[in-house]
Amino acid sequence: MLRLGSLWVPMRDRPPLLTSESARQLCAALDAGAATARISVDLGRSCIDVGIVGGEVRLGDAALNRAPLQKIVGSPNQCFEIVAGHARAVSVFSPTTGWVRSLMPTADAPTTVVAGFPMHRIQATTPLADTRAKVRALGTARALRGSVLDTATGLGYTAIELAKTSTEVVTVELDPAAIELAQRNPWSQDLFTAENIRLMVGDIAQEVAHFADAQFHAVLHDPPTVQLAGELYSRAFYMQLRRVLRPNGRLFHYVGDPASVAGSRATAGVMRRLAEAGFRSVRRVSRAFGVVAVARAVNEIANDPRKRNTRRRRGGRGSR
Repeated sequence: MLRLGSLWVPMRDRPPLLTSESARQLCAALDAGAATARISVDLGRSCIDVGIVGGEVRLGDAALNRAPLQKIVGSPNQCFEIVAGHARAVSVFSPTTGWVRSLMPTADAPTTVVAGFPMHRIQATTPLADTRAKVRALGTARALRGSVLDTATGLGYTAIELAKTSTEVVTVELDPAAIELAQRNPWSQDLFTAENIRLMVGDIAQEVAHFADAQFHAVLHDPPTVQLAGELYSRAFYMQLRRVLRPNGRLFHYVGDPASVAGSRATAGVMRRLAEAGFRSVRRVSRAFGVVAVARAVNEIANDPRKRNTRRRRGGRGSR
C-alpha cells in the first residue's frame, strides 16, 4: 500500500470553477450591462464579486466571453474549470478501471459520476446529508473518538466527517483517478490537510490483511455495488473487518435502497454473512441504506454453538 504525502494545492492556486447556475448568473449580469456579479467560483463554498468589462467576465487572469458561459449553462450535470478563457469539464479517465470520473454539482457538495452513475444519494437528499446519515448510523461522537477505518475514499466526504470526532481516520482508495478528482474539488480539501486523516491508495480487499488485530474502534464500509466489487461483500472480507475491529467495535456497511428488490436481497445476504463472520447485533438502518453490526471477541465466536453447528452442517467448510 502506498501512503500519499501532501497532495493538496491551495484553492487560490487552482482555476475558478463554474456550474450551470453560476454561468447563468453571469449571463444575466452581461445582459443587464452590470459592472460586477456576485457568484461562487468554488462550487458554493464561498461567493466573490467578479468584474465585467467590455462584455467579458474577469476571473482572475482570465477573461470569459459569452460562448463558454453558454456552454456551461447547457451542461447542468457538470462542473467546469476556467483555464485561459476556456471552460473545461472537471473529469478524469482512469487507466486502473477504464472509467471516466467527473464532478456533478448538487444543492451542496458535488458528487462523483462514475461511468454515468452518481456515487452519492442525490434523490431527496444531498451528498453531505447522505454522508452524515452513514456516520450517524455508525455511532455517536463518543463512539467515534478512536481510530476509524474508511474502506473507500472517493471524494473523501466520509473521511472528513469522521475526522471531526476521531483521533485518526485511515481511508483507502483503489483508484488514483478518484484522488485526482478529489484534488480538484474544493469540498474535498480537508482530505489532504487534516492532520488526523491518513490517505492511502491500495486495494482494501488485499490491504486489510496488513492492519493489526483490533486496530480500529469502528469501520465505515461504503463499497461500490456488488456487481463491481463482489469481493468486498464476501464472508472472507467481513472476517478481516471483524479481525481489525476491537471487540464491541461497530461497523456500518452501505448496501443500497432496502425498499428495492435488489437492495432487499443484497441486504439479507450481507446480514447473513456478517453474522457468519463474527458480528452480532446485525440490523438494518433503512434511513442510511445500510446495515450496522458489532464485532464479537474471538472467544465469543469460538464458544458460539451456532458457529459449530454451521460448520458441522457444511462439513467443516466455510461458505462463499
